[in-house]
Amino acid sequence: MTITRRGLGALAAGLASTAAPPTRAQAPVTLEVFYAFPSFARFHEPVAKMFMEANPTIRINFRAPAPSYDEGHQTVMRQALTNQLPDVFYSGFHLLPELARALARRGQIVELDAMLAGEGETFRRENYSDRILALGQVDGKLYGLAFNASNPILYVNADLARRAGADPDALPSEWDELIALAGRINSPSEGINGIAYDVHGWPDGWLFEAMITQNGGRLLKADDSAVAFDDGTGLAALRIFRRFVTEGGMQLIDWNQSRQQFGAGKIGIYAASPANLQQINGLVGEKFALRTHTFPITDKANGRIPTGGNGAVILARDDARRRAAWEFLKFVTGPEAQKVVVEMTGYLPTNLRAVGDAFLGPWYRANPNALTPVRQADRAGPWGGYPGGNNVRIWRAQRDVIALVMRGDLTPEAGLQRLVSETNMLMKGA
Repeated sequence: MTITRRGLGALAAGLASTAAPPTRAQAPVTLEVFYAFPSFARFHEPVAKMFMEANPTIRINFRAPAPSYDEGHQTVMRQALTNQLPDVFYSGFHLLPELARALARRGQIVELDAMLAGEGETFRRENYSDRILALGQVDGKLYGLAFNASNPILYVNADLARRAGADPDALPSEWDELIALAGRINSPSEGINGIAYDVHGWPDGWLFEAMITQNGGRLLKADDSAVAFDDGTGLAALRIFRRFVTEGGMQLIDWNQSRQQFGAGKIGIYAASPANLQQINGLVGEKFALRTHTFPITDKANGRIPTGGNGAVILARDDARRRAAWEFLKFVTGPEAQKVVVEMTGYLPTNLRAVGDAFLGPWYRANPNALTPVRQADRAGPWGGYPGGNNVRIWRAQRDVIALVMRGDLTPEAGLQRLVSETNMLMKGA
């Protein structure tokens, strides 16, 4: 199989950058850079080293990473009040609108449209697709360049699936059939659980939104005045979450524990990000055959899955740092850097050139499990947020309600009522 930009059409249509030439900065500059998830140091550090070798007048100093996108967002919002912002911040896509609007009012975030235009149309066309650029746009302005991109996939213990009577290379594409398979895999006497879909403890609303949008729903009404998942898609999602427990043998454990348990061969089907692929490969080793599977879509015509990940934004205050930060953004979203990130994780590349044979093509041929998010890239949509400045509080309130439903302490119907009322209230700033 030869992987070309055309052969990865769904990916190339949605996902871009190029290596930056040495910066023209005259004086040495040190950039303060802040990102989420400590484990992501495994690719941030080598990418920064590559950048500094190519740009010897710019140094990268990483601040201690945030535990999650939500906590990183809260930290930056607090630092904005005390003028202690980093020069570059990797913002979760779902939080970028809130961040950009708040900081733009204070003149603390840089619009990137002029910088990108200054690189020329050829550079933009060869490196950044319209869809990937849209991930960093807020109110028609470009504030971030997409660095990581993902869509939810299913990791499958092929040995357990085969033992349960399924072909691990042709798993069910409907939730009802998948839950039934999980029920057959589930074996309490062996300490094996059928499925893990850790929405009850996930650090952000990505897995919740995925279950809404795959069914043709959306988080918000067209005018953003209220939630839209009270149209039936929210109730359907909560019912599926509860069925994961009652029919699929899911245990309500921490999401990091689920990854460890899956790697130990104790969970049959595990829903997570492709960013975990290489980590899971290491956990699985030779214990069992690993497969990845596309995320089931209920509404075949309108169903979408949210694009997770983050975009790099510039918060530097002076011109020299802003110019240096722009060189850094171009580099980290370039093909050399994206090759490092993708091979260490399983993320989708955010660079059109990166998918070619000069960079990731051979790796994809050797790692077919990594192609699963590529195959469903045509289903990828935006990762939504809420107006009102309460995104983090909203998800934590929603997560608590979802956990109650999954435990059986609330019916899905009662849970939906609470989700709708609490979310609408918090959107109004309450």
